[in-house]
Amino acid sequence: MTFYGEDSPIAALATPSGQGALAIVRTSGKDAVDRLASCFSAPRKLRTAPGNTVVYGWILGKNRSRVDETLVSVFRAPKSYTGEDAADISCHGGYAVAQAVLETLHDAGFRDALPGEFTFRAFMNNKIDLTRAESVKEIVSAKSGKAHSGAIRRLSGGLEAEIRSIKEKLVRVLAGAELFLDYSEDEYMETDADERTGSLPDRARAWEAHAALQDLSASFRIENLYQEGAFAVIAGRPNAGKSSLFNRLVKEDRAIVTETPGTTRDWLEAWIAIEGIPVRLADTAGIRDSEDAVEKIGVERSLDLITCADVLLYIVDGTTGLSAEDMQFLHSGAVEGTPLITVWNKADIAREMPDNSTGMVRVSAKTGEGIVKLSALIAEVLLADHGAEDERIGVASARQKALIDKALTYTADALAMADTGQALDIIAPSLREAVNCLGEITGEVSTTDILDVMFSSFCVGK
Repeated sequence: MTFYGEDSPIAALATPSGQGALAIVRTSGKDAVDRLASCFSAPRKLRTAPGNTVVYGWILGKNRSRVDETLVSVFRAPKSYTGEDAADISCHGGYAVAQAVLETLHDAGFRDALPGEFTFRAFMNNKIDLTRAESVKEIVSAKSGKAHSGAIRRLSGGLEAEIRSIKEKLVRVLAGAELFLDYSEDEYMETDADERTGSLPDRARAWEAHAALQDLSASFRIENLYQEGAFAVIAGRPNAGKSSLFNRLVKEDRAIVTETPGTTRDWLEAWIAIEGIPVRLADTAGIRDSEDAVEKIGVERSLDLITCADVLLYIVDGTTGLSAEDMQFLHSGAVEGTPLITVWNKADIAREMPDNSTGMVRVSAKTGEGIVKLSALIAEVLLADHGAEDERIGVASARQKALIDKALTYTADALAMADTGQALDIIAPSLREAVNCLGEITGEVSTTDILDVMFSSFCVGK
């Protein structure tokens, strides 16, 4: 039975399984290079290879038969990703080749790596903290360039440095409070005497830490938007051009487009990127009263999707204008609470938009006219209330957000008690809990259960 936390040699395919030019099989652990050398055509050369070098040779199977021609990248402890001796085998791509290499490694004493075990070992060997470990998963799953750049900033240590800076402020405040408790007020020499108010020494620094935590907590909304994406629904009456707009935004012919109203009976979806935001775009059945049982189900599903949407693109046929049915729907409870963009479609042949067209955008799904403006408007709606976009360090992990919010609660409690003149022995435990929460974010404070749950959600090979 295998588990996180041991140093036995492990191996895993680090590239997607399937046909390709190359595949990489990753290995790490105690005696990993020596074990690999036992099934390598140049064992002595591999065993004596220094770190950060590449060795050419063949992986050899049973009876020294050739499995594949490879390049082996050698990494020596502690200067490796995991902090252990490790080697990456670059072999030819293809399912059969990679599996044959893995089977040979199993025979040499390697076991299959658990999900995220390479990154777990990097954390346990003090190569990275938990914020960097989580950013590895964020990079792998990034759906847009914005998500990728945010994850890179966290992988580079930006979030770790910010958390440690806030923690250092709180530790200094806590140290001052505990020092004051240990000595009488006459004996206590406070460094920042002019900053002391109420019953909490160095209260200004506590407020600085609290404000920094508030900024980090607020950053989660926009970082999570770039990581997880948003849900946009295209809706409207039949033959308004919903499927044509869907195909235009997706940039391929995914939805069937005909002149016959009601062609789309069920909804389609596809992931796209709009202004760096990953968007799951859904094309729905035309909304109208129908006696057709299948079409009625499609309309009901469309209405259900609208209630889940982060933004609704309601398509109006610009050649006929806003109909009574359009107006009835737009003023019904179906769209209540959902951010709405009204799209005046078929601009290449449409009539002019009405005078009261505020919040309406004119496009042609056929020619592409107005699509850039529509994309910018979608991004504007999705980013509303998310704060200004900048290059500051943000929080993208729900685990980190929850711990930051807990630390915020504890610091707020400590400051509130200071305002009411509470004794330091009552205030200090709240500060201590805030410090522990921040330690849990970086991994200075952790439990086996938390680590197992977190790393088990990673890809195998990471």
